[in-house]
Amino acid sequence: MKVAHKVAIVTGGGNGIGRALASKLAQQDAKVVVADLDADAARAAANEINAERPGTAIDAQADVADTAQIQRLIDLAEREFGAVDLYFANAGITGATGLDVSEADWDRSIDINVRAHIRAAQLLVPGWVERGEGYFVSTASAAGLLTQLGSATYSVTKHAAVGFAEWLNITYGDQGVRVSCLCPMGVNTTLLHAPGESDDPLARLATRAVTASGDVLEPADVADSVLAAIDEERFLILPHPTVLDMYRQKGVDYDRWLRGMRRYRRSLLAETL
Repeated sequence: MKVAHKVAIVTGGGNGIGRALASKLAQQDAKVVVADLDADAARAAANEINAERPGTAIDAQADVADTAQIQRLIDLAEREFGAVDLYFANAGITGATGLDVSEADWDRSIDINVRAHIRAAQLLVPGWVERGEGYFVSTASAAGLLTQLGSATYSVTKHAAVGFAEWLNITYGDQGVRVSCLCPMGVNTTLLHAPGESDDPLARLATRAVTASGDVLEPADVADSVLAAIDEERFLILPHPTVLDMYRQKGVDYDRWLRGMRRYRRSLLAETL
């Protein structure tokens, strides 16, 4: 799909990958709704875009755990720009660490990292099928293909996000609905660095595991990878090519991979304690 003159919604658009995506979309002549839980961040991102390309972006405060607020984003996009062509389910949280995680923590992680994708698709996909065109981009993580040391909530929900994106692609791909799934490793965002500043050793372990496994990319570089994949209508987006090698190793010998991950965890935990 060519994004020029298309209408896009980017959740988590106030910072990091989402902000870079919104900016890159606007640079390619798309109209963008920049949505974020942080209203000030969304407004700043939209203002930055409009300073260079007036009338290209509009900001909105939204909690994507709420179906009604996702619908409000869609309504806003349609009112200001026209029918939504692309939806970037990019908002996400790192979640709590360890096994002793509360039901509330699990619910919040599932709501943001998985159900928000499902709810948006339920609202948009039927219309896309009717029109014969639409694009859903899921921001998951390399943790959705491999795992996340420290945080079960993050690892499990990112696996689920990948699974839902796969299902969407298989189920609706022949009806004009395109789906891509972004699975980066380390990206220079607050989502990466905040857990590493925690007093929780498992949170520091999670950050160390990501930063030690490969290059930490800038959000703009990840956004470029996403837009290239959309142009090619390619499902799996891997800004870090090493993720594919790791994923293949996991598939070839699962038990060997698990033993290696346990060794890796022990070494990193010794460094962080």
